[in-house]
Amino acid sequence: MTFQVPLVDITPYVAGGTAAAQAEVARRIDDACRTVGFIQITGHGIPDAITHGLTDAMDAFFALDLEAKKAYRTPPKINRGYSPPKSESLSLSLGVEQASRMNDFFEAFNVGASAASYPHMAELPQPDYADNVWPTVDGFQEQVEAYFTEAGRVARVMTRIFADALGLDPEFFASRTDHSLDVLRMNNYALPPGTDVTLDGDLIGMGEHTDYGIVTILWADQVKGLQVLGADGSWNDVAPADDALLINLGDVTARWTNERWMSTLHRVKPPVIDGTIERRRSAAFFHDGNVDALIQTLPSCVDAEHPDLYEPVTVGEHIAAKLAGSRAGVRNDSAARESARVLASQRY
Repeated sequence: MTFQVPLVDITPYVAGGTAAAQAEVARRIDDACRTVGFIQITGHGIPDAITHGLTDAMDAFFALDLEAKKAYRTPPKINRGYSPPKSESLSLSLGVEQASRMNDFFEAFNVGASAASYPHMAELPQPDYADNVWPTVDGFQEQVEAYFTEAGRVARVMTRIFADALGLDPEFFASRTDHSLDVLRMNNYALPPGTDVTLDGDLIGMGEHTDYGIVTILWADQVKGLQVLGADGSWNDVAPADDALLINLGDVTARWTNERWMSTLHRVKPPVIDGTIERRRSAAFFHDGNVDALIQTLPSCVDAEHPDLYEPVTVGEHIAAKLAGSRAGVRNDSAARESARVLASQRY
């Protein structure tokens, strides 16, 4: 059977549709979350001008000299700023050691929701809600903030659909995301001058991993590189359709649903053409939930045939263990189920 990521038009939720139209969208989302864990959506409503502004900002920043970009690097515990090539290992976020540890060659720039983003909250813990580091690149902050706002809107539309698909109170996710740990990660897959990555030895764009939170909203170039693990254990190339965003579930949702819905393993391996990596860009908006929200399996997802697979944990505790793996090189030993899937996938 050919691997395929379902394409769903979410216009009935974005522009206001009939109850029947929304129910059909929720049904299709439920089916995709059960079987694939990745979805393509159209009808999301992000204006082209906002997306073009984001890509212009990314191009301007990543074109800077490597040393200039490193000036915006932050300590591993602060999920903001610049990440140079080979400073991370996503597989370690799942407790899996690669042959060379910090070996993912992509470079990235992260911005996120700060404490100031949620004025209704008296006090939020640091560095979870750290201030952003903004490069001195014309228009960068304004263009990135505009896209961040739009991606956040789409993420909240998706969780509203999730509530309907799971038969939950419409405000179930909203009550757990009113001060969500939201991060936009802008990725550049290329080999910048001055790096020590070799094409024949340690080339890994982004290692096998699952996303950490509730849902990820991914804009990406239509360039090969993203690969998604199929139910049969095979890796499959995925590229977005015209005007589509890729949506995938994170570990928080898999835990809430007792794996009724899938947090699907994926990786990035951009093609090498004539000895050069074909450049690929992406921007992933991670909607992770409130730092103090408790992830506890939904009662509707537990029965005699499906015993509860997870102990309760807060979003903050879960994210901290993941980031310690990917950014600080500390193997995440609490991800036994996920690491087993990574090891099984490495046969392919």
